[in-house]
Amino acid sequence: MKMVKDKQILVGADFAGFPLKEAVVAHLKEKGWTVTDVGVRSPEDDDTDLMFHRVGLRVGAMIAEGEFERALLFCGTGMGIHIAASKCPHVHAGVVESVPAALRAITGNGVNVLSMGAFYVAPQMGCDIADAYLGAELGSGYEWWHNFYEFHKLAIDELEAFDYEEYKKNGFKLKHLGDYPLKLEKKPE
Repeated sequence: MKMVKDKQILVGADFAGFPLKEAVVAHLKEKGWTVTDVGVRSPEDDDTDLMFHRVGLRVGAMIAEGEFERALLFCGTGMGIHIAASKCPHVHAGVVESVPAALRAITGNGVNVLSMGAFYVAPQMGCDIADAYLGAELGSGYEWWHNFYEFHKLAIDELEAFDYEEYKKNGFKLKHLGDYPLKLEKKPE
């Protein structure tokens, strides 16, 4: 598997996300990242295999098959391409438009596919988002809550084990793999 710790990242964009993807990829390459791009690679690229949902499915499949640990996706809004990637098993995708959201996506939700929308995210913000996302991991200290990691790891584990047919047969009740208390805490001074 190509890992973040080895500065390996998978990217994909449709025609609308292409300009933002280009800025982020150039930034990452300057920082020594090896980037595998499976989406639009030129403004003239008109291959219909590179429609947002098809790129999202391709990236999602590469994550699902264990080829890459994480990926960055880009389309106009970030929404459609992330929905497509999410159709693949073991993909936990999120759309973000800020650095704090990117940090929460990885530190709290273990997102392995992060999407951005070129209609809403400026190139420099996209670079900052990528840096924040790629520089953190689940439970890596961004959050200060007691049991933050354990609480969110449980959620990820239950989502990984989720079987819709079993859930339906169980009266739409989820089989718990464990529990942690639900309590908002005040941030220490």
